Parts: sequence; structure tokens; C-alpha cells
Amino acid sequence: MDNEIEALKEKFNISAYDIELVRQAGALLVNFVPTLIDNWYLWLNKQEEFALFFGANKSNLKRVQEQQAIHWQSFFEANLNDNYIQSRRHIGQIHARINLPNDIYFAGMSFALQLITDGLWTIKPIPSNVGDMANALTKQLFLDTYLVIDEITRIQNFRLAESSKAMMEMSTPVTPIWEGILLLPLLGILDSSRTQDIMNKSLSKISETRTKVFILDISGVASVDTAVANQLIKITKATQLMGCEAIISGISPAIARTIIELGVNVGEVKTTSTLRDAFEIALKLINVHVSH
Repeated sequence: MDNEIEALKEKFNISAYDIELVRQAGALLVNFVPTLIDNWYLWLNKQEEFALFFGANKSNLKRVQEQQAIHWQSFFEANLNDNYIQSRRHIGQIHARINLPNDIYFAGMSFALQLITDGLWTIKPIPSNVGDMANALTKQLFLDTYLVIDEITRIQNFRLAESSKAMMEMSTPVTPIWEGILLLPLLGILDSSRTQDIMNKSLSKISETRTKVFILDISGVASVDTAVANQLIKITKATQLMGCEAIISGISPAIARTIIELGVNVGEVKTTSTLRDAFEIALKLINVHVSH
């Protein structure tokens, strides 16, 4: 963590002198913090997000204001250590949990910086290094903002990945349709990540059910590029290595042309234009004869 902290200081150009300046500003503004918090919430009260996230819950608002006082005390102490970093990331976690819009957070931090710098200029006599103080405060406030937004982004990306994983699982239903025959109907957009997931699930299901024929129906797939086409061929060859015959059904004229134009080698892979044709072939492969 120490390496991360040092890297962040360097990235935001925060020197030991800047940290000392923030502490000097904190000592000068110690009596200003309550005014800072009051004015900040007067501003927030004018924003539509205030009613959305606080409403008439005065006890919740009071608790948050008390946390604000602790936050600014920590800010002006400028102990940029592990606890400091984690406290800012915790704010990001809270904001992510309540889905606070990023724009109101950025606007709030910008207004807080304005209040702090305005407060510096009200000090009498005005410190000779007030400009340097304002610059140091700005750097640290930018660091705070980055840590919060970075944590929100991390959580959002995690949620997106989990949602994508769930959608992928829902959209990869490997289903037994006859004794010895598995069907996987594919819908939507195929990419390399999804085709890898298809391969893993298909091979696991084949092994589990001792399937003899695997039908991969792509009639619901809009387009196929070179990488995806090659992945589909790999899936069928992998199933063959497990003693299972593979059939790709739902080959549309457009996909057929694409595969030819891309020069994808389909080898001995069985393909059909319709699922019905694939099912008939599959039944023959397991020696089931259906009379019409």
C-alpha cells in the first residue's frame, strides 16, 4: 500500500511541502469548517438530488453532516496513509450503493473547493503564501475525487461483469432434446469471450451426459467474424475429440458467404441451414429412425 500511496502522490504532484501547506491551511481554517459544511449543504439543498437522497430524513442528514466534519478534519490533517486512502474509497462504496450520479459529486467537490479557497482569502492578515496553499488544497482535493470515482468505477465494472456473466449463463442453455442429443441455440452477438464460455459449458455438459450428438444452432446470430467462426469450428472439433459428433445448424446465406469470404476452413464439420435438418441428421447418427 505504501508504494500505491507514493505513486498517487507522484501522479498528483503532491510534495511534502504541499502536505505541510494543507496542514497550515487547516490550522487557519479550523473555525471555518462548520461554516464550510453549512454553506455546502445550503448549496446541495438547491439541487434536485438533495430531495432524492435525503428527503425529509433529518436524522440521516444530521448523521451525514457529522461525518462531513470528520472528513474535513482528516482532509486538513493530510496524513496520506492507508487509512486515508481507504476512507475515500469507502465514500465511493457508499455513493455506488446509493447510485449517486457522478455529476453531482463532481459539482459538490468543485463547490467545496471554491468555499475553501474563498475562506482562505477571508483570513486576516492574508497569508503571504495563500496562493501556494490554494494550489496544494486543489491537488489533494483532486486526489480525493479520483479515489472516490475510481472506487465507484471499480464497483460498477464488477456489477457489469457479474451481470454479463449472468446474461451469458442465461443465453447459453445447453439442453438435452433427445437421449444422446444436446442442443445449444445461440442468440444475439457472439464474441471471443462468449464463444469460450460456450465451449466450456458444452464440453462439460457432453462429459456429464455422455452425449453422442451436439447441435449448435446459430440461426439467431446476426453476424459472424473470422475470430468467432474459427472459435465455432474449434468447439465442434473439441466435441469430436470427446467422441461426440457436432452439427452447426442455422447457417444463413449471409453467414455462409461471410465464412467463404473470410476463408475459414470448416473441414469436415457438418452444417445445415435449418434446425430441422440438423435434428434429422442427429437422429440418424444415434440410429433412431422416425417415420413421417
